[in-house]
Amino acid sequence: MHGSMEGDTVHVPSPAREKFYDSRGYGHPRGDALALSPVEAAHLLFRGDLEAVDGMGFRSFLATTDTLVRFLVYKDLRERGFYLSPARDGWVGSDATDDVDFVVYPRGNGPWDGVTEYRVRVVGERESVPASSLTETLAVVDEESEITYFSVDTPDVTGSTDHDLPEDVPGMLLADRVVLWDAPTVLYERAFYGQPLDARDMSSDSEPSMSIQCSLVEAAHLADRGIVRIDAGLDGIVDRGRVVEGDRFDRRWAVYSTLREQGVVPKTGYKFGADFRTYASIEHIDELDHSEQLIRVVSRNHAFSPRDLALDGRLAHGVRKRMVFALTDATGAIDWRSIRRLTP
Repeated sequence: MHGSMEGDTVHVPSPAREKFYDSRGYGHPRGDALALSPVEAAHLLFRGDLEAVDGMGFRSFLATTDTLVRFLVYKDLRERGFYLSPARDGWVGSDATDDVDFVVYPRGNGPWDGVTEYRVRVVGERESVPASSLTETLAVVDEESEITYFSVDTPDVTGSTDHDLPEDVPGMLLADRVVLWDAPTVLYERAFYGQPLDARDMSSDSEPSMSIQCSLVEAAHLADRGIVRIDAGLDGIVDRGRVVEGDRFDRRWAVYSTLREQGVVPKTGYKFGADFRTYASIEHIDELDHSEQLIRVVSRNHAFSPRDLALDGRLAHGVRKRMVFALTDATGAIDWRSIRRLTP
């Protein structure tokens, strides 16, 4: 069978619908004829099911339509047993969006069933991925044409940590942290703020107080709620934070406070290359379990490289945690995204 280009669509005459759509889910029906996207036409040319498009075979067609990267993903998903459609407005089973290339149906289903398994965006490893576009499954094609899939979800970032805390605990701003010289033990041992200045202070609740070192984001959160006071006030902590971290401090402070308000305990994620590691529930420091999530704080207009996403996903998987991105803006609003490696 032969096809012809009509704008950005390949038209294949009757009986193309019966041969390609009804039996294998290719294209969009036009009566007994069929409209194919270039990537679908390339796949049929590759298989030898379509002889030519405007006289072009597979190699020439691929060279003239700039579909190679999407073709590799389309071919891979077909070989994994999926039917899939290009994301085109008005096509059966599909809808056009800026961030999606393919709508993938569950194995055994096609575009006529109205059920979707994945919505896939395709990128090459050297392209950038805007943070705001992290909404669907991502297929990254590397320089050797191997494909890595990532699922993108909106994670639950709520917890159940809630303890009554003291007020007006005096502290001292020193360099890039705040030291609470006589802090009630509940701040560290139950609410897990800061770190003891001396390991010998890590005793039990029988000791009324201990010296605790708090990070600037911890101190800002505590001072904002009247739990801690220093001579320079909250403004002094925030100013110091902006000196040492720039705008990043405000983003991290907003995320830190939101997590605490939602019952989640954030601690530094430095050892994991993240902003925070988090605990959903803490009763006492002696019963501390492993953290569950790694949080990276970025602005909503941040652009990821696929390599960074691969590193983050691999690291989180290797330490049995979930990788979560906190997307922030100037208003303090936060969108949460999590990624993990996916095998379709």
